[in-house]
Amino acid sequence: MARFVAGVDSSTQSCKVLIVDPDSGEIIRSGVAPHPVGTEVSAEAWWQAFRAAAREAGGLSDVAAISVGGQQHGLVTLDADGELVRDALLWNDTRSAKAASELTEELGAQTWAEACGSVPVASLTVSKVRWLAEHEPQSLERTAAICLPHDYLSWRLAGTGEIADLTTDRSDASGTGYLDLRTAEYRLDLLARALKASESRAADIQLPRVVAPFDVASEITRDVEDIGLAAGTLIGPGCGDNAGAALGLGLQPGEASISIGTSGVVAVVSDKPVWDPNGVITGFMDATGNWLPLACTLNGARILSSTAELLGVDFAAFDELALSVADGAGLEMTPYFEGERTPNLPDATASLAGMNLANWDRAHLAHAAVRALATLMANAAAAVSECGVRLSKVRLIGGGARSAAVQRILPEVLGIDVDVPAPAEYVALGAAKQAANVLKRG
Repeated sequence: MARFVAGVDSSTQSCKVLIVDPDSGEIIRSGVAPHPVGTEVSAEAWWQAFRAAAREAGGLSDVAAISVGGQQHGLVTLDADGELVRDALLWNDTRSAKAASELTEELGAQTWAEACGSVPVASLTVSKVRWLAEHEPQSLERTAAICLPHDYLSWRLAGTGEIADLTTDRSDASGTGYLDLRTAEYRLDLLARALKASESRAADIQLPRVVAPFDVASEITRDVEDIGLAAGTLIGPGCGDNAGAALGLGLQPGEASISIGTSGVVAVVSDKPVWDPNGVITGFMDATGNWLPLACTLNGARILSSTAELLGVDFAAFDELALSVADGAGLEMTPYFEGERTPNLPDATASLAGMNLANWDRAHLAHAAVRALATLMANAAAAVSECGVRLSKVRLIGGGARSAAVQRILPEVLGIDVDVPAPAEYVALGAAKQAANVLKRG
């Protein structure tokens, strides 16, 4: 008899599957499979990666409930038959920057922030919808449903093939730019504006049903034989990756996570809605019924990895170099290698300043890279605090958390003690907690 649950993290770079004991929280086994590189990929690749990760995990024949956490904001378009219209545009695809600016100008930043908690930036789904309307009207004409990456994977798991069966959760839907921050209901007027169409046209687009925290989203309708997943297995609501990490960490109101991975994220649990009229932070919802205001940077651990690669060293040697000097001696890096979201500078580039013969060496360059990342995250944390959310506790997670130099320098720059929990797949663990709750309720 199936007695375990599965938590899935369908992230930008890979899919991770954890099989977890719902009572003890013990990880029984796990698997991982890579995703394609790029900012525009076929959503079908996520389904194939999930199946590969599930097989590597030993199959899911003993799993009674499953839930999917995933990368936020991406635009997945389906036609009336449930076929993909085009490749998905991911959160880090910045071609929609101009569209975001247009949307902001049309209504004003404060109107957007009060409505959905966020001011349009390139990463938000609403901006990508506008880009599609302006640049690929033929694709938009074929589009009968719009969903997010985790929605698509949960839908493929259910297996009905009917776009009316799409589901999402409040945490991920709150990152679209067309969900009401307070009611968790869709704002068709905002979607219509993105579509450059009438509200009746917006109403014709099938949007995923928003599932309440820990409710059953659907059930698997057929056996998925290659991974041993049985019909009748419960599917949880899923969550955005940041909400999944917060749930996996067990964050309470006032507690924050700083996640340094492909991007850098400062997320704080709040017991009330939070919005920023300047659009620096995004006032998302979390996976439990609270809210999760956060600031996200496009640049994260790649600041470190790119500098280490340039220096020709591994991460351990990079940390030694960075920590071998007391300070940067005036060498400063602006780390906008891929543009930036916080601050919103999608076309910005990176730079070095303050170079002299005393600091122009490998150690100072490594130190400058770490301090640049730490400063980027400290500025993001300050933006959240300025919206009235007090940070009482910070936990550092993600690949960048393993850096000894980051662990040393970040608290100095942040001015707050930073706890570094044991490395774990916290998004997948959060999804597994969802599945465990669904199993108890189901």
